[in-house]
Amino acid sequence: MRKVALALCAVVLFTTACKKSATTSSADEQEAITKRSCGSYEVLQEQLRADPSMKLRMDQIEAFTARVIRSGRVTRGTSIEIPVVVHVVYNTTAQNIADAQIQSQIDVLNQDYSATNNDIRNTPSLITKVTSSGFGVHFTLAQTRRVKTKLKSFGTNDAVKSTQKGGDNAIDPTKYLNVWACNLGQKLLGYAQFPGGPVATDGVVILYSAFGSRAIDPSGTFISTYDLGRTATHEIGHWMNLRHIWGDDGGSCSGSDLVDDTPNQASENYGCPAFPHVSCSNNGDMSMNYMDYTDDACMYMFSMGQQARALAVFAPGGPRAALAGN
Repeated sequence: MRKVALALCAVVLFTTACKKSATTSSADEQEAITKRSCGSYEVLQEQLRADPSMKLRMDQIEAFTARVIRSGRVTRGTSIEIPVVVHVVYNTTAQNIADAQIQSQIDVLNQDYSATNNDIRNTPSLITKVTSSGFGVHFTLAQTRRVKTKLKSFGTNDAVKSTQKGGDNAIDPTKYLNVWACNLGQKLLGYAQFPGGPVATDGVVILYSAFGSRAIDPSGTFISTYDLGRTATHEIGHWMNLRHIWGDDGGSCSGSDLVDDTPNQASENYGCPAFPHVSCSNNGDMSMNYMDYTDDACMYMFSMGQQARALAVFAPGGPRAALAGN
């Protein structure tokens, strides 16, 4: 009898475990993230492979950007309103983030892109001379769309941007910045599409629990370390044509972010490195730059060169001119 009872217990335990596995919580479904990971560069490479004509478009954008910067038409006096459509694509209740969490992200973007964030005062004196004093752009929440999906998570194949594939179609990317908040797999915090990519998939994708700021909305759903809204600041930088600050060169010191006032650095920085962390014979990596890979609490500035490069996309004739009303 005891053997039978034990066997029955084993069956019950096994069945319970299987049921628990089949109905995992949102915490179980979300992969543990121990360091920042952005899929924008990989997405760009895949898009270039799929569409050879995209390289020509991006080359033309680079030539245009250089001309606009040389002309001095990208000054601090710029005032650009960027309406944002947030698509909340959720599978669980936790992923269906609240309005307050969404608004906290808009607030962070306006602080970071106007250089009014409190932590910008932590910028080392060696860096302050090239620190942007604000882009002159302002983000407004135009619309929030909520779509329930059967998918547990999304990758970088842009399925989240397609209603047919379990996501939600973009809303006129020539007039709106589309941002998708969802459960991302592959241990990604987010990815963005650079100017010159397909219109239908233009926008930014952010892990739902890295979207917004715990400091502004303590009641939101967040993961630690990436809970101050800086993932969206980073990814929208890509959307504005900013590259990773180390140039995605695998640590060779041969790559470039195409900005003159950011030091050449070997590779990405993680965590909260002390300044100066010297690489590529520089005077210290600009690890506190939003386009590095440091923790949310340790990235807090753009450079003036990045500001000029980003604003060029909104200039008349630029790839995002229509969105800015030019």
